[in-house]
Amino acid sequence: MMRPVLLLASPVVAVQYKISSSIPGGNDVFDSFMSYSIELSSFPDFAGNKSHPNTYSYNLLKNLAAISGSMPYIRVGGNTQDYALYNASLPYAINGTVDPKRSPDYPTTIHIGPSFFESYSTWPGSKFSHGLNLGLGGNNSVGWQSLLETVPQVCKALRGKLYIWQYGNEPDLFSTSSQGPVRPPTWNESTYVWQWKNGTRAINGLVTKHCPELLSSRYLAPAFGGASNKLKLPLTMSSGLNSGSSIRLLSVHNYISGATSPGVTLQGTLMNHTVTIRSINAHITNYKLLSNPPPLIFGEHNSLYNQGRPGLSNTFGAALWSIDFNLFSAALSVRRVHMHMGTNYRYASWQPITTSLSTVGTRPAYYANIFVASFLGDLTQRRVSISCHASSSETEVVYAAYTNNGTALSRVAVVNMRGHNGSVEHPRVRGIRKVEIGVEGMEGKEVGVRRLTASGSDATEGVRFDGWRYEYQDSGRAVREDEPGETAKVEGGVVTIEIENSGALILDFEDDGNRYE
Repeated sequence: MMRPVLLLASPVVAVQYKISSSIPGGNDVFDSFMSYSIELSSFPDFAGNKSHPNTYSYNLLKNLAAISGSMPYIRVGGNTQDYALYNASLPYAINGTVDPKRSPDYPTTIHIGPSFFESYSTWPGSKFSHGLNLGLGGNNSVGWQSLLETVPQVCKALRGKLYIWQYGNEPDLFSTSSQGPVRPPTWNESTYVWQWKNGTRAINGLVTKHCPELLSSRYLAPAFGGASNKLKLPLTMSSGLNSGSSIRLLSVHNYISGATSPGVTLQGTLMNHTVTIRSINAHITNYKLLSNPPPLIFGEHNSLYNQGRPGLSNTFGAALWSIDFNLFSAALSVRRVHMHMGTNYRYASWQPITTSLSTVGTRPAYYANIFVASFLGDLTQRRVSISCHASSSETEVVYAAYTNNGTALSRVAVVNMRGHNGSVEHPRVRGIRKVEIGVEGMEGKEVGVRRLTASGSDATEGVRFDGWRYEYQDSGRAVREDEPGETAKVEGGVVTIEIENSGALILDFEDDGNRYE
């Protein structure tokens, strides 16, 4: 493969990070920390069906499982779950109508048929959550009947494959949604709680009848779209949403900004640790106000809401952002993240099929997902806790991963988010940072180095991690292009490493065999 010629500057004066040999335990991430949320209307594209399974998508998921020890959990939902009505006589999986005035990216009038549920059979070993419709089901007789008819189909399709139940998507936006409100302006926390509990009682009754063994999976809720929307998380929980302990995972959603929001840039909005801190801390602040809450997850998140912006959300710079966002979430005790995707979505980790708008293929974001999974390692074999070490710069951050209840330093990740445009005709000289990682008790130790690389922060292809590619041309399978072998050494209690602008790397202090070798 021909690689672009990179003009590299001499490294600047070294910046130093002191990494503790241990941290207090207790913020361990869950298994399959790096998981996905897939738009319900796009799920048949991503998964295929029994006769035409999407093996490309499946191979991409299996790559992550080979690293993490288990398949990513798949939350099927998003906005379209609250538009979807069940039609038992529909002869195909989904019938959706796009209204560009409401959304140009997904249908807002949707019927799904029995064959929709075939898509849950194409990824063996995966566990799923099917998004049930609260938007129309909670206060609409047609939607209510659809709910009653859908649950038995979910029981049949997800017996042995259920991750968790979910009822409703982003109800905090039901009365204010730009795609069209589905509740009146008087919509509030207590009304939402009543409708959610009324619906979940009906769901539980149907589960008891059709698949009682799945009742114990409980719910993912409330799936709020943000930390400061119309409905507030603390008041919702104090109003009794979890009074019956039916919520197993407390799910919230996050987007850094909007695709069309004024002033959004790659460097200033995404490749910016300060912005990421502010965005995640808003949720952590709400969570800390709760009394004995369930574990916190991001049940849906990505870069820019409204499916991302071309030239921002689909770039290598956004991939570096996602590493920072996901690892900072882990450091603040967010136990699992589900990165959201849909067909033709600019921020998706991969495009599952070719359409008139987009070509099938692996995006830079997927390589970031691989990076995060590799940093955490096999979560079925050991518990992992994360600490964050930010510099005085908004564009550089270091993370440390610990095992054995926080007592053993396993890996260090360095993320350099200084922008470099490598796709222009005459790129500037690419800057290099010299980073010194101070560690204790490891003098003389040889440390493995794995790098995430691309031609620049504006790159939309050509990304590689540790010499591996994961491309559609190989059906999504991991293919080794370059042999591993880069190492560094602890000398004088310090590992010194150089990293180019718009790059990331992992230092392996322990080898747990998660390099496909």
